[in-house]
Amino acid sequence: MVPVSVLCNIVESGFEPLSCECTESLGVLRIEVCDPVTGRVELLISGVSTAELTSVRAISDFVGKLRTGMKAGRRTFSG
Repeated sequence: MVPVSVLCNIVESGFEPLSCECTESLGVLRIEVCDPVTGRVELLISGVSTAELTSVRAISDFVGKLRTGMKAGRRTFSG
């Protein structure tokens, strides 16, 4: 099992150059990704169980899926 501090560090660094805050409470994550210049929230997700995030690979895959979803969302909502 990956310690929560390491898990959150991997998640937060996976969104650079955006600002990311990852917090954990009772085995559940809350992830907020913001544009550091505008403060606009790009992604806010809560209720993510840490149960499946047991390796660096699993965490990296999870971050990759979130980033892909964010990019798809931007394309969907751009004019």
